[in-house]
Amino acid sequence: MNTSPLNQGFDYIIVGAGSAGCVLANRLSADPACRVLLLEAGGPSQGFWLRLPVGYFRTINDKRFSWQFPVEAQAETAHRAMVWPRGKVLGGSSAINGLLYIRGQRADYDDWAALGATGWSYRDVLPYFKRSERYDGGANEFHGGAGELGVSDLRNDHPYCEAWLDAAAQAGHPRTPDFNGAQTDGMGRYQLTLRGHWRCDAATAFLTPARQRGNLTVVTGAHVSQVLQDKGRAVGVEWIQGGTRQSARADGEVVLAAGALQSPQLLQLSGIGPAQLLRQHGIAVKVDAPEVGENLQDHYQARVIVKLRKKHSLNDDIRNPWRLAQMGAQWLFQKRGPLTVGAGQVGGLACTEYAEGGRADVLFNVMPLSVDKPGDALHRFSGFSASATQCRPLSRGSVHLRSGDPLAAPRIVSNYLQHPQDARVLVAGLRQLREIYAQPAFKHLVTGEEHFPGTGVTSTEALEAFARHKGGTVYHPVGTCRMGGDAASVVDERLRVRGVDGLRVIDASVMPRMVSTNTNAAAIMIGEKGAAMLLEDAA
Repeated sequence: MNTSPLNQGFDYIIVGAGSAGCVLANRLSADPACRVLLLEAGGPSQGFWLRLPVGYFRTINDKRFSWQFPVEAQAETAHRAMVWPRGKVLGGSSAINGLLYIRGQRADYDDWAALGATGWSYRDVLPYFKRSERYDGGANEFHGGAGELGVSDLRNDHPYCEAWLDAAAQAGHPRTPDFNGAQTDGMGRYQLTLRGHWRCDAATAFLTPARQRGNLTVVTGAHVSQVLQDKGRAVGVEWIQGGTRQSARADGEVVLAAGALQSPQLLQLSGIGPAQLLRQHGIAVKVDAPEVGENLQDHYQARVIVKLRKKHSLNDDIRNPWRLAQMGAQWLFQKRGPLTVGAGQVGGLACTEYAEGGRADVLFNVMPLSVDKPGDALHRFSGFSASATQCRPLSRGSVHLRSGDPLAAPRIVSNYLQHPQDARVLVAGLRQLREIYAQPAFKHLVTGEEHFPGTGVTSTEALEAFARHKGGTVYHPVGTCRMGGDAASVVDERLRVRGVDGLRVIDASVMPRMVSTNTNAAAIMIGEKGAAMLLEDAA
């Protein structure tokens, strides 16, 4: 790693070492003549639980590794105050996420192109997914085999998860062998970002091999406070580290890769955003950009949790010393077993009665355990969980400055379930989960007692009330620096911030519409394609 003074000029300054930022640092620094500075507000990604795949249960709500962003309480979700964790280490949220590697539906990216993001259709982005990926199954039409990001098929065989898949087939849901292959819909086993025994986050995959390059400087604990501008051009950044302010000059471009919450916040702190909001907080308006911080989208889920007849839940296994020893041995010697699992083992994409054009509109996620929320203790009973999530919510929220203090968390308004269609699809998804549980392949495994929503909760009104009172985030905020071809979009199709030269946003915040599934794979692809654009434009 380069330890030369920071008062030198850099060709590129990247703000944020998350999923996209680590890819950018690797690709841009591959040219020895290109000077790259990567700034990360969090710390180094160190610790056993950050590396162990199943460790996200411990780290996702640990303030050492995770920003705990408060979300405004709202009537639509029973006035509950929620918290959104985001990664606070090198690797960003890819270091604390549930490891699922799933790209979404092909139509998700075709939607982007139709919304004005020219060059971002599925056919356009597939090569960038493949470029990053080192799939254990080898390269093929849909997977890459020579990239840095380790992608593995599920390594835990749980008979009840297989029984659930059989039950889903009995309920009429098709089976798919690979959600990232030819058939993205249907039910199947999830792929995970694993390499060997360990989690393969973005820092492990992309940043670690690049840090020995003399032209790459990585600074942690650097909370960027503003983008420095001169005559309509980004010329550097200023940050706070250890209570002191520092800055660096960008001779080429400044790239924001701080994520869907902090990239719009940093734009607003830099005078790029809704003029009225900026003036309210005493910030000089450089560019009146009303959409900065708007278009916030996130997946919202509700679960059906049943009680098992036999003690075949991970709830039981973690309290059994003999089973714990077996799990440890299986992980150590076979690189398999419960210690390799992510936030879902099986599940898939399905159509409710509200689906349009035969396109799946609900996502299922299944685990042979039960818990109120990640980070809490597992239930004392033998539980089995399946969650339903609307793929493409119509509700939109916002991220706005709470004050002019760069260290203050932004004001996040989720607006979950504000659009009535979101609640309708979610209720339909819960009904489908109950239908799967009731099939012969699974019905004999359960006691008949339902923990969530509860056996007596049957009407549409009661199920919707349950979802509003007990549902929650799937940790997928996107969209707050919308990409598009129209003048109102925050960035254009090459991810350049409108109104400021030499400034781009390259992270999940640029999604005009969220993908139907987990967002980490898409964020890495955005980093890959964004890096290629930077290099193309520089040439």
